[in-house]
Amino acid sequence: MTSEPGEPGHAFVWVWLARNSEPVVAGRLDAIGESHVFTYGRSYLDRPDAIPLYMPELPLGDDPILPLAGTEPGCISDAAPDSWGRRVILNRRFGRASQDTADLTLLSYLLESGSDRIGALDFQGSSTQYVPRSAGQATLAELAESAELVERGIPLAPALAEALLRGTSIGGARPKAALEDGDRRLIAKFSSRTDPYPVVQAEYVAMRLAAFAGLNVAKVELSQPTADKVALLVERFDREPGGCRLAMVSALTILGLDETAARYASYADLAHEIRQRFSGPDATLHELFARIILNILTGNTDDHARNHSAFWDGTELTLTPAYDICPQRRAGGETEQVMAIGQDGWRYSQLAGCVKRAATYHLTTGQAREIIDHQIHVIESRWSDVCDEAKLDAIQRDRLWRTQFLNPYALYDYKSAAASAQRPPGRPRWGIEGHAISD
Repeated sequence: MTSEPGEPGHAFVWVWLARNSEPVVAGRLDAIGESHVFTYGRSYLDRPDAIPLYMPELPLGDDPILPLAGTEPGCISDAAPDSWGRRVILNRRFGRASQDTADLTLLSYLLESGSDRIGALDFQGSSTQYVPRSAGQATLAELAESAELVERGIPLAPALAEALLRGTSIGGARPKAALEDGDRRLIAKFSSRTDPYPVVQAEYVAMRLAAFAGLNVAKVELSQPTADKVALLVERFDREPGGCRLAMVSALTILGLDETAARYASYADLAHEIRQRFSGPDATLHELFARIILNILTGNTDDHARNHSAFWDGTELTLTPAYDICPQRRAGGETEQVMAIGQDGWRYSQLAGCVKRAATYHLTTGQAREIIDHQIHVIESRWSDVCDEAKLDAIQRDRLWRTQFLNPYALYDYKSAAASAQRPPGRPRWGIEGHAISD
């Protein structure tokens, strides 16, 4: 969307450099037609510790830089508010929660969203004075209630609008807010009035099972801020003590794609980038394969390229902890992952096919099977305990078990030594084609 009268035509990009608790101005982002051009500032280029905001799209230099894909650099898109944040901003500005997030320009969203955004960038109207857009004071219960009002299109009181503003730059479509708990920095993800099943608790279960399986995942806990609201508290991994921030980019940016081409993002292409540009490539490839398997076994088919990220230090990339492992609503039958798993475009949510493509992730068939069998065993053996932690009742567990979690389609044609080793009481065990076997 081009700038309209009264809308900003540029924004200054500020960045936290390594081990610095205060940001410095890096350059300016200008709206030119439908595109956004970035130019580094001379003061930034003269710094001995200056790094490219991301390579290859924003190399250090004097000349204005056109985006390699889409209408703005990918690392800028990664720092912009997503659909939920844009709805909050529309509510704050217009007193409504319009579904048409194209009502404002990208620069308006960058300059009106909270400064406590993911990664190490922020956006200001000034090149000389940094003034953070910080949150007002609000309890977790007030934030949860405010999020529901935004969902319902009800204008917020100014104080609550300011408090909810902080979470507008986190990304994602679901209601959320950013908050602090002592030295901890957290993201609170709220249950929604439109949830068809206990989405927040299901994500907690998936994240906890991932941690028990040995994956590198963000720490999570559950809270109940109101009688009818549950919140998933996710500990942020892009913050360090003392106010330092860690630069991050999404897999979409790493793959050189924008939202219009997101359907072309694949795990296989990400694996290629890992081999070329990441620290510890073999260990990272193994971790990525394990995350693919965990997504399949927990029914997370929303594994798009913005749900994978890497830290950026100016030279190389390092995979961040996993996040947004959220089981999706499913009745059974054939399904696919968002990102293709094989170089041949194969994307079905099945273990057997993943084993056949294990070499892409520098794994032997035996190693791939060890990862899968271990995860199945963890899910089977830890299921009841983790569901107890989430306070899921028997009906809620029944709706998740063998639908999102360990769906028979995922197990089809895969013979696992672990699949029936441990299981919740009264559950059937499953054959190699996902059919129940009587005891």
